[in-house]
Amino acid sequence: MHCEEENIQRVGSSPSNRSLERGMEILRAFRPGSELLGNGELAERTGLSAATVSRLTQTLVRCGFLEHDPHARAYRLAAPVLSLAHAMLSGSSVLQVAAPMMRTVAEKRRINVGLAAPDRDEMVYLESVRYNRKVSLRNIVAGQRIPMELTSLGRAYLAVAPKSRREELFRIFRARRPGDWKVVEREILEASESVMSVGYCAASWQPEVVALAAPIQVPARPVLVLNFSLATQAPISEVAGQLGAPLIELARSIIDGLLRTQTP
Repeated sequence: MHCEEENIQRVGSSPSNRSLERGMEILRAFRPGSELLGNGELAERTGLSAATVSRLTQTLVRCGFLEHDPHARAYRLAAPVLSLAHAMLSGSSVLQVAAPMMRTVAEKRRINVGLAAPDRDEMVYLESVRYNRKVSLRNIVAGQRIPMELTSLGRAYLAVAPKSRREELFRIFRARRPGDWKVVEREILEASESVMSVGYCAASWQPEVVALAAPIQVPARPVLVLNFSLATQAPISEVAGQLGAPLIELARSIIDGLLRTQTP
């Protein structure tokens, strides 16, 4: 995935900030299935020049965030990256509140329950409780990314995203899906109407899998999205009729719990 300069939220214009931003782009280039990346691949994925990538990878190796494999002439993520993820998960007040409730509902209803946050034009799972016989769904774990424009999680976020952010994302989606954008756009708008009217939306972007999602909005916190999913041949309307109310109930319970953590 190329790094388009206009899609990166700038934190400042000083050289030091630009170096930090570009270093983060190098780390972002590593995705599941790509353990080793050479400078050429990193340049292609980030849109940065080969000279810039070479300088940044050397710096990240010195800082301990990348390891250099001299035989492959490539880089892999180093252990400190994993320790940062562990610190985030173990120290998250959101997960301390939400995870126990999610597990209880997943066990009671034998469904998958997930909690995700937006990251650029994708959604990232913060927690994923899997109770599904479909192996591909059980493999979804914290940290995994999914498309924003195709999924109930992403569409629920888009329903409440600020107008400027939503317009920016629509431009990205339109460029990425020129052939079927009209269909996808209509589905996103229908999902937004559903969120506004009943509090959640539904989608089926994988065969025989239905997912419902509801945004979680708490003052002074980023928007999160809660979802239920299960493997079924039942129509979306039937699944929504069964799980819509429990989804909203769980979302409200999580919101109440997060508000209590903010009470002095």
